[in-house]
Amino acid sequence: MHRGFNFKLNFKSYMLDEYFDMGEKIYENTRKITKHALDKYISPDGSIDGSKMQEDWFPQNIINADVFISHSHKDKNNAIALAGWLYEKFKLQSFIDSCIWSFSDNLLKEIDNKYCWTDDKHETYNYAKRNYSTSHVHLMLSTALNKMMDKTECLFFMNTINSITPKGLIEQTESPWIYSEITMSQLIKKNLTGREELVKSELIKSMSERALLEAKMPSIKYTLGLSHLKEIDEISLLYWVTAYLFDNENRYHPLDIFYNQNPK
Repeated sequence: MHRGFNFKLNFKSYMLDEYFDMGEKIYENTRKITKHALDKYISPDGSIDGSKMQEDWFPQNIINADVFISHSHKDKNNAIALAGWLYEKFKLQSFIDSCIWSFSDNLLKEIDNKYCWTDDKHETYNYAKRNYSTSHVHLMLSTALNKMMDKTECLFFMNTINSITPKGLIEQTESPWIYSEITMSQLIKKNLTGREELVKSELIKSMSERALLEAKMPSIKYTLGLSHLKEIDEISLLYWVTAYLFDNENRYHPLDIFYNQNPK
């Protein structure tokens, strides 16, 4: 990862309608890659090959993306529309984090239905077995998300009332996945892009600068440190489009233009 951005989003409805279909194609293409049967990973001794399962169910190695979109599950449609917008305007490929974590429940259910019943009647799950299976699947998921974040060039965190608790001066979240992603974005080594430094044109100089279940569960909150993420909004995106169109000779990578407009 090279840069991270704190995107205070308020996507207009027309933008959601206009770019959702393109984003949905990107999202569904990623989902197709991750559909596999559990029996494929069972070894002759009855054990499960967790490494192979992680590679196939959460295949960060075969997904090439420029931007990692971290969002609340309630903002899934906005994340999909944002991915569509980024592709339509700049041909940038996005990785929407729910593409991976939405599959964790499917994988967990397959494992539980095969291994975690209390008895042969298959009426109730064994609590200890379920805890064991859940810990493994969530570890696979967390590892895959971290690898994908490290692989992409930049992070867009969709900062909305669905992802940030709107009370108090300290920014908090009730999503363990958002907490994990934002924390990892602080720890991941920042990589250079390998591209030449963007030459600042006069035009660019003159422009302004990722759920809890609906059951009776405890509300667990995590304090988020967002100071390392550059704050942006819809206006930042509009300036980006203008500057990109001005570079009609395609001298600069679209993300380099964005970085230059939004310095650290």
